[in-house]
Amino acid sequence: MRSSQALARLVDRLRESNAMFATILPLLPAALAASVRPGPLDEAGWSLLGANAAVAAKLRQLVPRFEDQLRERGHVVAAVRIKVQPL
Repeated sequence: MRSSQALARLVDRLRESNAMFATILPLLPAALAASVRPGPLDEAGWSLLGANAAVAAKLRQLVPRFEDQLRERGHVVAAVRIKVQPL
């Protein structure tokens, strides 16, 4: 995959998204963590995917804490977006 620059960039973004998820995972209540997964990372920001609207609503309340934690750990992200996507 490293021979293709586009695929290499995609792999890098996937790794970064997973690293960012690992950074915010301790902030998630245990019951909520199983219903959340990392989403795409792009120039506009990073997405978290919630299993349903209730999970997404709770995640939206936690976005300021997520952004603070990400900054503290050296992850540069324009914004954290929350999307509903059944897991």
